[in-house]
Amino acid sequence: MKRNFLVTIVLCLSCAACGQKIQEKESRKIMTTQKQKNMDLSKITDDTVKQAIKALQDGDKSWYGFFTENPLMTDDGNPVDFQSFFSNALGTEKFLSIDKVENDGKDIYGSFQAGKWGTFRTYFKFQKNNEGKFDRLDIGQLK
Repeated sequence: MKRNFLVTIVLCLSCAACGQKIQEKESRKIMTTQKQKNMDLSKITDDTVKQAIKALQDGDKSWYGFFTENPLMTDDGNPVDFQSFFSNALGTEKFLSIDKVENDGKDIYGSFQAGKWGTFRTYFKFQKNNEGKFDRLDIGQLK
């Protein structure tokens, strides 16, 4: 009987410790997600770029509204179709940090989470037309 009592206590303590580790992992995951969602965009000085990046961060389809109907786009210098590219990327890819902003707030550099491709340093370079919409976006990995 003593032996059964000791086994029961050991099992209870093991389960509690295991549950605590799972709870700690979940808390870290939630904090990381909140940190990414609430990333500081104040370095971005162009208001339209800032709003577009916020939409990208949120996976919000309003992202498309910042662009002309058929904007030019390159990925690492290679032409890609803007609509099909972001139909896969929107909601799964986002900046983890904004490290540098240049060209009056239209060139953004930072750490980027690119879905299945992993996390790396990247740039987004926006070009506006006379109506204030983006007619070109160049993105790429920093070497």
